[in-house]
Amino acid sequence: MTMRTSQRTVALLISLAWSSAFAQKAPVRDEFYWLGQMNKATAVINSEEGLLDKAMVPKITAGIVKVLEEGAQPGGRRPATVISFEPLLIRAAGQDVTLLHAGRSSQDMHATFRAAILKDDLLLLADQLNKTSETLVKLAEKHAQTIVPNYTNGVAAQPNSFGHYLLGHAAGFDRDAQRLREAYARIDRSAMGTTVLNGTSWPLNRQRMAKYLGFAAMVDNAYDAGQISSTEHPVEVGAVITGIALHVGHFVEDVMTQYAQPRPWILLQEGGGNTYVSSAMPQKRNPGLMNDTRRDASTAITLAMGPVLRAHNITPGMVDAKDSKTNTDMVKSAIRVLQGFDKILNGVVISPERALEELNSDWTASQELADLLMRKYKLPFRLGHHFASDVVDVAKAKNIKPLDFPYEEAKRIYRDAVKDYPGAAVELPMNEAEFKETLNPVAIVQNRQTAGGPQAAEMKRMLALAKQNNKDQAQWIQAKKNVIDQSLKALDSDFEKLTKAP
Repeated sequence: MTMRTSQRTVALLISLAWSSAFAQKAPVRDEFYWLGQMNKATAVINSEEGLLDKAMVPKITAGIVKVLEEGAQPGGRRPATVISFEPLLIRAAGQDVTLLHAGRSSQDMHATFRAAILKDDLLLLADQLNKTSETLVKLAEKHAQTIVPNYTNGVAAQPNSFGHYLLGHAAGFDRDAQRLREAYARIDRSAMGTTVLNGTSWPLNRQRMAKYLGFAAMVDNAYDAGQISSTEHPVEVGAVITGIALHVGHFVEDVMTQYAQPRPWILLQEGGGNTYVSSAMPQKRNPGLMNDTRRDASTAITLAMGPVLRAHNITPGMVDAKDSKTNTDMVKSAIRVLQGFDKILNGVVISPERALEELNSDWTASQELADLLMRKYKLPFRLGHHFASDVVDVAKAKNIKPLDFPYEEAKRIYRDAVKDYPGAAVELPMNEAEFKETLNPVAIVQNRQTAGGPQAAEMKRMLALAKQNNKDQAQWIQAKKNVIDQSLKALDSDFEKLTKAP
């Protein structure tokens, strides 16, 4: 058998092994996978650019294929470090396979696969964040005209559209999405080719390597690549996760306060894993889903603090904060929170009648008295506020609801409130119908003029914007996934061609 015939036979065997091992299903993109991709890319690039003797290629590529094929088998070894991966290559192809390691180090290779794995994790998180945000926006649209109490300092404060309230939370999620995209851009840089900290004498093609591995760019400074930026990555992702978990926790706690009331206006639909019956008290339906989601949010925040604590007070380049599995678990915790929140949003039941009853039972509309007196009748706000506050004091002392408050009593209180201010009208300038309408929570919400308020025109505008934000985010996610998938596909194709080269 001639040398050329032997090489062709090896190439054919490699091709068959490649097809059976990798064409049937998408591989798990763990550390082992990325180490394999780096070795494939190195073989392709260095052989084409004269850094690897082409006579060595068949043996080296056969070794790479053998290691990857064995790792793809059930129970196959999938080492997660360069030090443990390389002995498998040597066993499969001999010492010559270490020619691939020219100009490489575990520092730049580990930094690269950690970034690649974190990118995949971030896209999973981005996808769930967008799905949950879409659910939130749909619910906001459904309840654009549902008037409910909103609370500050745990006290009923003002009437508002429930849809407007939800869009406020959606705005927070949109900022989380922005921060996620910004973090992704900083992580989407390849450290490969920087070796330990100051590069190598080998003229490695770092740009081509970055492209093959699905990175948008290279880390520019070789010292930064493995010693500085790779420690920042999990810390920054932890900050993104913290924001998400805080937003979910705020919503959950806001709704949870309703469970202390005998007649809440918002609850979880009973059953279906949302609630459970107390073991001792038959009347209780405990909001288990909310409890679990709040716990998961707290767990996510705890895990998100981990990279900061592990990265604190260490010299540059140490691995304390970089472990891929630990950081993946951190991201998964945030995904779990968002999945729970999505279930909550799909399970909440609103009673508009009960919400309106609560509004009309309290004085959440009282600020409107001061606002209207200032806006229409030019009374200084503080005087109008004093008048409204005195009305509330009398009403609460006598247990009078807003729409039942006597107009004559309001006139008396007004005279007392402005008697020391010579510029004010002596008599309450609004008539009885206007006084009653001013205390109507539905009218208050509908008559808002503020940009970003709950009035119909602004709700329509903000809903359209929120939907577009979600659409843009979905397109961004898909575009990033496509870049990675297409880059890896190109690498696999070029590597397969290399295995078939004569």
